[in-house]
Amino acid sequence: MPKACVFDVNETLLDLSALDPHFERVFGDAAVRQEWFNQMIQSALVSTVTGAYSDFGSVGAAALGMTAERHSVELSDEDRQQILGTVQELPPHPDVRECLERLQGAGLRLATLTNSTRQVAENQMENSRLREYFEQVLSADSVQRLKPAPEPYRMAAESLKEELANIRLIAAHAWDVAGALRAGCAAAFVARPGKVLDPLVESPDVVGADLREVAKRILEAEKEG
Repeated sequence: MPKACVFDVNETLLDLSALDPHFERVFGDAAVRQEWFNQMIQSALVSTVTGAYSDFGSVGAAALGMTAERHSVELSDEDRQQILGTVQELPPHPDVRECLERLQGAGLRLATLTNSTRQVAENQMENSRLREYFEQVLSADSVQRLKPAPEPYRMAAESLKEELANIRLIAAHAWDVAGALRAGCAAAFVARPGKVLDPLVESPDVVGADLREVAKRILEAEKEG
């Protein structure tokens, strides 16, 4: 059974809805935040598939510009800084600490794996006061390939000195779960509101409505294993 739980960060651990007031102010509609994030993921996937690497911060900034153009909104430098800067100050979802404490208490190793740069990821963990739970804060930027390419998952295994089969990726994104499974990892899906699995990809052995349920099912799977 997997010995290390490796968490995606944005939306899985941290709550992007903290950005909603900025999107409401700039775009007149907080729902545009999800449009921007979807554009960011789409642009990141294009970067990964075509082999033209851009760091995730640059992808996020470009996606914000595309979203503004789509809505005929002229972004000021202050608007950009407030939206992109707040990404480093996101709060954790309410279920996060309980999950991490249960898994850590059971002796599982914990790390994060994000597409954000290492510095952004470290800032996010420090500002959310979650850093103490994680043995390592890992970034796909270190291998110049964004998830769901296989290289970041392989890098996580190497960094933790574990076999890929001993890594369980935990994410609220179907594309991240698919990447982990196809790289040879185990996975767990957090079905946060609006998040569903891709029917074209095998389902992970652990699926939960929130991280409390995911932690419970991971520990049950550990006992069965």
